[in-house]
Amino acid sequence: MPSTTEPPAPIWHPSPNFGERRDGLNPSLVVIHYTAMDSAQAALDRLCNPDHEVSAHYLIGGDGTLWQMVREEHRAWHAGAGEWNGQSDINSRSIGIELDNTGSHPFSEPQIVVLESLLRQIQKRWSISPDHVIGHSDMAPGRKCDPGPRFPWQRLEHVNLAGRRGEGKAPQNPTMQSFRAAARAAGFSLETDDDTLLAAVRLRYRPWATGDLHPADFAPLDR
Repeated sequence: MPSTTEPPAPIWHPSPNFGERRDGLNPSLVVIHYTAMDSAQAALDRLCNPDHEVSAHYLIGGDGTLWQMVREEHRAWHAGAGEWNGQSDINSRSIGIELDNTGSHPFSEPQIVVLESLLRQIQKRWSISPDHVIGHSDMAPGRKCDPGPRFPWQRLEHVNLAGRRGEGKAPQNPTMQSFRAAARAAGFSLETDDDTLLAAVRLRYRPWATGDLHPADFAPLDR
């Protein structure tokens, strides 16, 4: 069972790369990333370097160390161009959490335990529903692939920290048009080509899947 204890107080390591949230917005999303770097220290250095103009609110190391770089009320520069559920400017709407991972190996148990505890705090503070915890690849299909195929989405779903995937009945004659409609209704609203959209949905729900559109691709979208 995942821990329900509070995470350790984050180590404050301020980044200069932030601004005010636009249009009076408060956080309504959490976006999860991986760093794709060799170490947490390398990621921390980059996220706090004004030359790179990127940041996140939190970074969780593989050993469970938790750093905070931007205060939650401020707009960190982590999401970039993209859209979720018809809304753009995701940076102004979200809290960004970076996980120390290259994308090629499993996420560590200490890291996921801290992530779970941090998500509980954030969701409580800002009244963010589990359905509004997304991956970077969800809102930027084709441009981003993190947190990647090894991220344990189902674990978060089972403890109500991410929106539960659907178990709907697969259509008899699946079409890309009906798949697009189902994906959009589930939040994947960025306009992109068919292959990119299918890859993004599979990355979140069926990362092992290959080939053409399959009836099973519909089921997790039917919430």
